[in-house]
Amino acid sequence: MLAMTRKTMIKEMILEHKSVTVSELARKFSVTEETIRRDLKVMEEAGFLIRTYGGAYIQDGVQNEIDIAVRETACVENKIRIAQTCAKLIHNGDSIFLDCSTTAFFICEQVKNMRITVLTNSLKVANFFAIYSNIHLIMMGGIFNNVNMSFVGKITTNALGDFYVDKAFISCRTLSIEHGVTDSNEQDADIRQMMLRRANEVYVIADYTKFNKTSFISVDNFENVDVVITDQPLDGRWHQFFEERKIKCFD
Repeated sequence: MLAMTRKTMIKEMILEHKSVTVSELARKFSVTEETIRRDLKVMEEAGFLIRTYGGAYIQDGVQNEIDIAVRETACVENKIRIAQTCAKLIHNGDSIFLDCSTTAFFICEQVKNMRITVLTNSLKVANFFAIYSNIHLIMMGGIFNNVNMSFVGKITTNALGDFYVDKAFISCRTLSIEHGVTDSNEQDADIRQMMLRRANEVYVIADYTKFNKTSFISVDNFENVDVVITDQPLDGRWHQFFEERKIKCFD
């Protein structure tokens, strides 16, 4: 197969699925992973996609659910910065909710030595904290979503309805001034909406790539958000928007 043909097919795949991994592309096209990485580098330089260690993704499209294997290696330093800010706002004795986002997962490392209660639907978060006796861990079951490594569905949301937490740390797919906090699928949105109503303080955590975009389903219009934490300075329009709604912003 010609390199040009392969790149065209890769573009078609990523436009449809929004993310790809190097390993799956190498298997599909019977080439080395290094060849695929070179292809993705060319596409990134052309502004078509964003590369990560294990693959690549695009932000376009309202239904844009990126595989966790790709997301967890994207913007790592940015997510660590967000997690460090979050950790300063968490205190011993707090009960917190961490969702299934990779940004929330980075908070785990920052708070692992604290004495807190963690409520989560994320298998990765639960596995991380399983060895820490100082963490009171409460895991929500339900239908397993292997894209996000999390539990979702009515079983999960119904179980979450029995709990209240001091602080909920939720991410999302995108945020915009016009359309609020939006997500790529209904099941994750349901869980985040539930925790918006079950937390004394709601923290939306999102790296800079998620701003000024809109996804498939609404999570909140910022009415229930107390704090927004990101990793790069936002423009004045966002700060004015947050100030008018009495939302704190750490950027």
